[in-house]
Amino acid sequence: MKNLESELKMTDLNNLEPGIRKLVVQFIESGRPSARKQSIQERRQGYLSTIDLAGEAVPVWDIFEQTIDGIRIRIYKPSEQMNLPILIFYHGGCFVSGDFETHDRQMRLLSNLGGALVIAVEYRLAPEHVYPAAHDDAFKASDIVSQHALSWGGNPDNITIAGDSAGGHLALVTCLRLKKQGRWMPKRQVLIYPMLDAKGTSNSYKKFGDDYVITRDALLTGFDAYLSNLPPDHPEASPLNRDDFEGLPETHIITAEFDPLVDEGEALYRRLLESGVEAQCRRYLGVNHGFFQLAGISIAGRKAIQDVATIISN
Repeated sequence: MKNLESELKMTDLNNLEPGIRKLVVQFIESGRPSARKQSIQERRQGYLSTIDLAGEAVPVWDIFEQTIDGIRIRIYKPSEQMNLPILIFYHGGCFVSGDFETHDRQMRLLSNLGGALVIAVEYRLAPEHVYPAAHDDAFKASDIVSQHALSWGGNPDNITIAGDSAGGHLALVTCLRLKKQGRWMPKRQVLIYPMLDAKGTSNSYKKFGDDYVITRDALLTGFDAYLSNLPPDHPEASPLNRDDFEGLPETHIITAEFDPLVDEGEALYRRLLESGVEAQCRRYLGVNHGFFQLAGISIAGRKAIQDVATIISN
């Protein structure tokens, strides 16, 4: 630990949860491996290798998959009850990685703790599929769930759309598209440290972009791979800068203290308030980007899952 003093303020290390601190120290001591030097396959495999940090895969009453109109979904049902609240969830992974398996343990907990029908969405990843593939899949999935959820035991009038990181971005843009379409809207959205600015211009990108495992390079190379030729200031590339938030549903934003994205998540919160949206933002201290998937080693990760479960159960 002592040899890190010149590289990272000891006060910052001491302000991290113990489990998160251990990950950060290991990352720095291994030379801060750069996402820019990894292949896409290496990034995807690296993500899968972290699954056990999410804790136990708790049993759920029923888990089944369906493919409808080309969209594959995994459905978690906590009981035989009907008319359950519904959570549509888009996984994170910087648009290039992540799948059902990387988020399975969180979905199980959210279903059980929230008493909710949780629906995980598989969307196309970059670089094989570039914009608007993931956005279109996310939007299409929301309509599929709205149309079919009643038959699965869910209440289509109580839908929450949520996601973490790239998935938080997709959740927000899906709600904006639904608002523009004007047919139906979810009851609420939950954005977990969403990726909102493809240029990465915030101060927290500079402050927390190098040392905290999920780096500036990891985030921005994901944007680059997915957006392809789409300008980074396009409204669906950097939704933080949009001016059409008025009329969005109740919004809950989760941010992390040592996250390159903390500033933009909290900037969105302020933009939503200015637009008259009912919004709440919670910053979890002592943790980095990705902590929602670290419930096996993070108290804040476990608390955040419980907090989201409480939100969707209301």
